Amino acid sequence: MAKYGEGDKRWIVEERPDGANVHNWHWAETNCLEWSRNLLTKLLSDVTILNGEGNLFIKTKTVDKVDGEAYVNVRKGKIIPGYEISVNVSWEGEAKDAEGNSLLKVEGNVEFPYIADENADEDPEVKITVRDDGPIGKRLKDAFFSKGKNVVLEKVRVYVESMAKGGPCKEELEVKKTTAAKAAQSGAPAQAPAVVAAAPVSSAAGPAKKKEKEKEGFKTISMTEKFNCRAQHLFEILMDDNRWRGFTQSNAKISKEVGGEFSIFDGSVTGINEELQEGKLIVQKWRFASWADGIYSTVRITLDEPEPGFTVVKLKQTGVPEEDRYGNSTVIENTERGWRDLIFHKIRAVFGFGI
Repeated sequence: MAKYGEGDKRWIVEERPDGANVHNWHWAETNCLEWSRNLLTKLLSDVTILNGEGNLFIKTKTVDKVDGEAYVNVRKGKIIPGYEISVNVSWEGEAKDAEGNSLLKVEGNVEFPYIADENADEDPEVKITVRDDGPIGKRLKDAFFSKGKNVVLEKVRVYVESMAKGGPCKEELEVKKTTAAKAAQSGAPAQAPAVVAAAPVSSAAGPAKKKEKEKEGFKTISMTEKFNCRAQHLFEILMDDNRWRGFTQSNAKISKEVGGEFSIFDGSVTGINEELQEGKLIVQKWRFASWADGIYSTVRITLDEPEPGFTVVKLKQTGVPEEDRYGNSTVIENTERGWRDLIFHKIRAVFGFGI
């Protein structure tokens, strides 16, 4: 392997004094949560659902909440959106009689518990509630569901499509393409604006998926990491005990079968494989030996390769106890740091998969 600064000039990445991320060769990450709030507020506020049909009047009011995480990664001009958000919208309705007299005015909520990039090709769940249990209130709620569900879902599809095109990065990318095209015509080198790459997303909380609320005393760990390798190679490293011994310098025994057991870090962590998809998915029951007897978390690792040789790993570990059997309250912090420093960073260092 050539030393830094030597070898074929086409493969040397030089430090630029202007700090420019030329042609978005390196990963550039933009936080899009506030942008998402603004766009969804614009899309979902003051939307008319019914305007007199059946003597019913229904419209949305305001977007009261957009929680979770949203970001866009760009590398070599390729857009890789990531988002897991929940959205809550208020609405109001009124029923009138044949003479136009008001019978009842009600308020309610439209909730999207989980809008995520992993489900971008399908509509998210929609929950519609009303603050009136009477027959007219129920009639207005049912009317919203039958006439308005597709209306609000269409607004969400606009958001999903906007994220797929780059979200707030779209205009910047178009400027870069125009600049590059003009430079190519003039023969001058194009210089892209400086872009500061953000650290990998790591969040201990997010919008709830379609599942039961997590028990008190337990938390969820979520993180996104990026690797300069094929997804298949990373899958093999995570499922091979010899490679585990190599990058952790500790004993490991890992079954490659669904239902098979594994033991890593000299037996400090044990568990069972629940689901395996070659090069794509690892789901395991997972526990520390220091946890109380019978306590298992669930680890879900998805491997996505948006372009050959670049893999995005999303890890979600649910059911992590806040305390171990000895009363230590650093379990969440230690578990998250272990994944980041003792596993993912070690894999980069040992196998040369850094970005």
